[in-house]
Amino acid sequence: MEKMTIVVMEGDQTGQELLEESLRVLSSDALGLPIEFKRFDLSLDNRRKTENQVVYDAAAAMRDHRYGLKAATITPEQSGDVGSPNAILRKEINGTVIVRTGRRIPGIAPPVGVFSPISVVRMAVDGAYGAEEWRETSERGSSDEVAYRTERISRTVCHGVAEYAFQHAKRLSAKVFGGPKFTVSPVYEGMFKEELDAASKRHTDVAYEPQLIDATYALLLVKAGEPLVIPALNRDGDCLSDLVLQMFGSIAGSESILLSLDEDWMPKVVMAEAPHGTAPSLFGKNLANPMAMILAGASLLAHHNDEQAQRASRIIYEATLEAVVYGVRTTDLGGGSNTTEFTDDVIQRVKNKMEIQSTLGH
Repeated sequence: MEKMTIVVMEGDQTGQELLEESLRVLSSDALGLPIEFKRFDLSLDNRRKTENQVVYDAAAAMRDHRYGLKAATITPEQSGDVGSPNAILRKEINGTVIVRTGRRIPGIAPPVGVFSPISVVRMAVDGAYGAEEWRETSERGSSDEVAYRTERISRTVCHGVAEYAFQHAKRLSAKVFGGPKFTVSPVYEGMFKEELDAASKRHTDVAYEPQLIDATYALLLVKAGEPLVIPALNRDGDCLSDLVLQMFGSIAGSESILLSLDEDWMPKVVMAEAPHGTAPSLFGKNLANPMAMILAGASLLAHHNDEQAQRASRIIYEATLEAVVYGVRTTDLGGGSNTTEFTDDVIQRVKNKMEIQSTLGH
């Protein structure tokens, strides 16, 4: 395997602590692979100090090296501050697709009967986020106000999300399920439906069950026994992701992936992170669950075109879930292990599996 450079974007509070746990698993000591880390400090203090230049620098590095691993960061609420680094990163790497996969954590009972993974593949840009908004006085009287919002989506982004959804479903042996509310919005949301239908014709070996977005929500509990990939508009996908991840009882077994696609609609830049925030109440206590950040790191290896990296990705996923099966759990999963202890156990399992793999061959 040739050297792989991962752009590491440091964060705030528990986000930074869990990032370090993930890097321990990806280290040469654990995996024995030629992986190099190129680090950028995206903490709130440093973003303010550099006036967000560090965020632009990290994005440029991702364009050069393809892979990025980001810690959770603080987004200040006050207007005129540095804002969210995610918005800058998405724009600078042309990230148009976000993938979040809910999966069952063995030994952890979900609140509903889900067994197979469910991935939400959503637009990372356009739609309700970033829309132009304004208010005007109503013609019916000066005491009334009318609010307006102008949204946009492009066929290019619709095509990319649709195409990747079917590619992802094929890898998971899953069904592409759901879709936009095109009956109410035949021009705007209808364009996304057109691209989903066209992608279905290109991928005839992938099952496709289109549903309106409201029906998708209603049917999710019924369809929870089979693997699904749900393509969605930006805000629809944001809401669906929160629902799907919680259906599995914990977001700890999930990672969030931002993709920039090339001209052949294949991932060109991949940025992975945990779906949770900075968890300030757990900061400095060595209690937070590092699973999601560990899996985020593993997902980067899965997108590498080298078979050795892909095998290592699978090993990390297996080792992380096996740790839970054998009772190594942090308090949020009903166990007594702390953050460091959980990662230590995962690393030992990874080393064992890598050793067995080298003994048996490929």
